[in-house]
Amino acid sequence: MLRCEAVGKRHGRGRWILRDVDMEIAAGDVLAVVGGNGSGKSTLLRILVGLSRPTSGSVSGRPSHIGYVPDRFTAHDRISAISYLTHMGRIRGLSASAARARGNHLLERLSLVGGRDAPLRTLSKGNAQKVALAQALLVRPDLLVLDEPWSGLDTSAHGVLSEFIDETAAQGGAVVFTDHREAITETHAGGVYVISGGRVTLHHSRHAGDRASMVELVLTVPPTGVVPVETNWSALPGVVDSALRGGEVVLRVTREHSDAVLLTALRHRWSVAGLTGPVGGHDHRFDARRAAR
Repeated sequence: MLRCEAVGKRHGRGRWILRDVDMEIAAGDVLAVVGGNGSGKSTLLRILVGLSRPTSGSVSGRPSHIGYVPDRFTAHDRISAISYLTHMGRIRGLSASAARARGNHLLERLSLVGGRDAPLRTLSKGNAQKVALAQALLVRPDLLVLDEPWSGLDTSAHGVLSEFIDETAAQGGAVVFTDHREAITETHAGGVYVISGGRVTLHHSRHAGDRASMVELVLTVPPTGVVPVETNWSALPGVVDSALRGGEVVLRVTREHSDAVLLTALRHRWSVAGLTGPVGGHDHRFDARRAAR
């Protein structure tokens, strides 16, 4: 178990960024860290992974295999995505062939635009984020630390990221992440650490991935040939996961926001192919494809 005991951090004689932080992270935990801009979230994550030393207090029980995705991933190199991942895998003890195979598998799951041979410096922010995620997962992590991991990712990668989090926890690893959306933290995290004024307080949330409180909405292009309005689903309140499945968009939405998201989809000219879960206080299970047969 990783423990922070009375951890404090400041630079020189400046203000305390963190003060008296007590934190425990056990195998299988999925924890969120939330707070305003400049509250110290990224600083706390860097302390957890060992990239920054606390000014006071101690950190113990840090595991040997840690995956870390920073809030900014520098991708200005000429090296290709797969060459970078192969190199990082070698550093972490994998053979060149094993590192390359693992890198290829992760990039395929994340659907890297441009392909594995794309130079890092040519990648968009979202695709650079995919490479950052892949490098964190080359070796199965005992601790996976993600700083705003959903930021910039395209729709197809949102569901894959959620799968990575679930898989890591199921395999006995711990996951700590930051995100500014309450729907994300409440759905994925079993506990939420809130930072305010340098102090950290644990708030328990409902069980991560609570299916009873979620709605799955499947959208598709209408059969009339009307072109739907392109929509940034992840920006809508309550949307936890969005993924592409064939020619369909699959959304997981919190129950309280399901009506609003459904209305937005219809207004943007999407056709509803399926709906599962509680909407408007009633349980629904509707499959338009089956009904049309």
